[in-house]
Amino acid sequence: MPALKPRALYEEVAEQLRQRIFRRELQPGHWIDELKIAEEFGISRTPLREALKVLATEGLVTMKLRRGAYVTEVSERDLRDVYHLLGLLESDAAAVVASTATAAQLQALQDLHGDLEAAAGERERFFALNERFHMRLLELADNRWRSQMVADLRKVMKLNRHHSLFKQGRIDDSLHEHRAILAALLARDARATEQAMRAHFAQGLEAASPD
Repeated sequence: MPALKPRALYEEVAEQLRQRIFRRELQPGHWIDELKIAEEFGISRTPLREALKVLATEGLVTMKLRRGAYVTEVSERDLRDVYHLLGLLESDAAAVVASTATAAQLQALQDLHGDLEAAAGERERFFALNERFHMRLLELADNRWRSQMVADLRKVMKLNRHHSLFKQGRIDDSLHEHRAILAALLARDARATEQAMRAHFAQGLEAASPD
């Protein structure tokens, strides 16, 4: 692998490691070998440690005294807390969109949902489109503080995605829930949209929880 560019080096390193964590190349509980990674990237350990601090702030990495950095293991309580907050924040955002979105914006959401329906047989693509739909709602709701909070929470949620969205039948259930959200949005029913989004996260938590 070629050496990384020097510009904002620790941020580039953080993104490389972030994607490895999301792809499960670095598993939850996995010890991060700083020397090996520094050699692989062709960098010193200083920007690597700065990158690990960023990932620790995001909740993706856990720093253990005198033991180094580990990929975070998400507990059942972590999951409940993350899904609870996402349900609150995203249902509120969806209600705002139901009340304020233009016809063109609603049509764009409908088109994005159509892409989601078409990707039902492609898990990785479905996951990416699912996240895009949610993030688009947040953009339309136009509250940068809420958007930042959700973005950080979703990074932690991704640590568990293979145990939730990828469960047998979860994609079909998720699509059904998205249809309810979209129908409420198109009806410009803020209350129904909020309730549909809360139900979506409640079902997501159930699927994410261990069997």
